[in-house]
Amino acid sequence: MNSSTHRSAPPNGARWLTQALEAEGVRTLFGYPGGTIMPFYDALVDSSLKHILVRHEQGAALAANGFARASGQVGVCVATSGPGASNLVTGIADAMLDSVPMVCITGQVGTPLLGTDAFQELDVFGLTMPIVKHSWLVRSVDDLPRVVADAFRIAREGRPGPVLIDLPKDVQVADASHLPVHVPSSVEPPPAATDDAIAAAIAALAAAEKPVVYAGGGIALGDAVQDLRDFVEASGIPTVMTLRGLGALPAHHPQSLGMLGMHGTRAANMAVQESDLLLVLGARFDDRATGKLAEFAPFARVVHIDADAYEISKLRSADVAVPGNVGHAIRALHAAFPSPRAHQDAWRSRCAQHRDRFAARYDAPGQHIYAPALLKRLSELAPADTVIACDVGQHQMWVAQHCRFNHPRNHLTSGALGTMGFGLPAAMGAQLACPERAVVLVSGDGSFMMNVQELATIARCRLPVKIVLLDNSSLGMVRQWQELFFAERYSEIDLSDNPDFVALAQVFGIAASRIDSRDDVEGGLAALLAEPGPALLHVAIDARANVWPLVPPNTANSTMLESNPAHARQETPNAIPA
Repeated sequence: MNSSTHRSAPPNGARWLTQALEAEGVRTLFGYPGGTIMPFYDALVDSSLKHILVRHEQGAALAANGFARASGQVGVCVATSGPGASNLVTGIADAMLDSVPMVCITGQVGTPLLGTDAFQELDVFGLTMPIVKHSWLVRSVDDLPRVVADAFRIAREGRPGPVLIDLPKDVQVADASHLPVHVPSSVEPPPAATDDAIAAAIAALAAAEKPVVYAGGGIALGDAVQDLRDFVEASGIPTVMTLRGLGALPAHHPQSLGMLGMHGTRAANMAVQESDLLLVLGARFDDRATGKLAEFAPFARVVHIDADAYEISKLRSADVAVPGNVGHAIRALHAAFPSPRAHQDAWRSRCAQHRDRFAARYDAPGQHIYAPALLKRLSELAPADTVIACDVGQHQMWVAQHCRFNHPRNHLTSGALGTMGFGLPAAMGAQLACPERAVVLVSGDGSFMMNVQELATIARCRLPVKIVLLDNSSLGMVRQWQELFFAERYSEIDLSDNPDFVALAQVFGIAASRIDSRDDVEGGLAALLAEPGPALLHVAIDARANVWPLVPPNTANSTMLESNPAHARQETPNAIPA
């Protein structure tokens, strides 16, 4: 971009905004132009900002979402008014529910036309109000400095999340020569927990005989990954993680019992159900983690540490509430527990035995490619710091169960909203955020088709994203639930008319190949990872394969199915003897 032209061009609201984005540290943003946002796009020509033209506005929001998740920085997306703005909504909601910092900028009709049902006018301020931390309809160019400073501060501060700036066209073209140079606002860290709360947590933990650490997405959000590892290694306390907490401990860490919940490990769920104290760190008792809440951890006292005080006792009453900076609280606990407590030795041993006894097996019967084994091997072959993005469905749970993550930011998954179509644009955003690292997308045939148009963006930008497409020619998770809980009355889950995914990728100029035999897995994965540019590996898997274990809805986590009770136990190698 021509920065000298940028600085000499007539200063209007749009040009001031591009300079403000640069001052906030933004280097990359995702968007799609249109009528009411054209002044901003004109200003981009002379800025240093790298704009990624997506092929659908939902792709812009989800790419900014993936960018933020992988980097920890604020993601930025841009769209025009009306349908452009409304197409951002799913990506914004996903960011809100998973606490992802984003600034979303939408064009709007000129202020004299507001409320007149003008062409492509939409009340995006009202539309997005429930799914953002804050939003602004900017009515004067004089408001831009305050709005932009507040937007980035609020997106980053406390529990992160998305914000929205709705920018009328006349504000973008208004004279901004009198506006000051933008200076980012400072971000206040969460306050430290009080000494009394920390003392109560230490006392509860010291008295426990069967403690469990329950770590969630707040560990990464609070930059407390190393604090958690230091504390767990010193104290020796068995640890379980939520879907978005995976990677907080390395997968093979001796204290890690894996993921808890509906598709968690048996060792994790057994430990939680038997524990006498749950040390909850940056987690929120999500229903997919707890199962039937009234029967979750029935013998345990709860020490709940969270930067968001409103999450504490929202679903499960905390015996000890510790609102505040999670990292600070963990460091205080570490100081109090520099070594394992002897009266917890038997508990540690029991949890370790369960972890070993109920470890996943990969010797599945049959000739079909066994997705868990393939994903385990993918995780072994890929570099240790690989970012793995996934979509939503059976493959999402297989990724969580069988891929190995060394940091939560290396696992990009739509947790609370469960957004099909998340994976491809999120992987794209992650690759732009982390160009020096390998990025792999694991998707299913149903989810992949929801934002398949972003193959064009990946090809245009030559982003070396590697795609593993697990194809069971069905909506696999819906089919599994219909099999188990709807008497095998299958309804609208057939995707046997999928396109030729290899040919489809090749049309976009992306290298692609297909495997359908177990003998081809090693070579197929090695070739995929060795490809210098973007590549797709189409993997045919058994349409009848299910995700195990599974806690049925509205039951306790101690009730874990390892196969369909109505069928013979031939579906999985993980069947546990009675």
